[in-house]
Amino acid sequence: MRAAVQAVLPWLRGEADQPERPVLAAAVRLSLRTLEQIAPGRSVEVRVPPFAAVQCVEGPRHTRGTPPNVVETDARTWLELATGSLEWADALDGRVTASGTRADLSPLLPVVRFQEPG
Repeated sequence: MRAAVQAVLPWLRGEADQPERPVLAAAVRLSLRTLEQIAPGRSVEVRVPPFAAVQCVEGPRHTRGTPPNVVETDARTWLELATGSLEWADALDGRVTASGTRADLSPLLPVVRFQEPG
């Protein structure tokens, strides 16, 4: 996971163009899987279309239809959250939609940390 996310860091920092779709997809999918491992459960669905969606966080299990707790965002925003370069509260300015009482992911983020260059 670290290598996949590290491959997109220059883009996240504004130092490179958007990576190729397979590179971006790997970073999103693997970092979401890490979130799933950090917070096992099925009460919150985290969606990063078109790449992946996972269920995580302990609590009432969701089985059919739209889950009561949903977090959705784009790939760049998710990866910024996952690496700690964007704070959860700042992302709620319209970059992330979060609904439900368990949809606050702030205690679980970042899922991976990198030292700043320099």
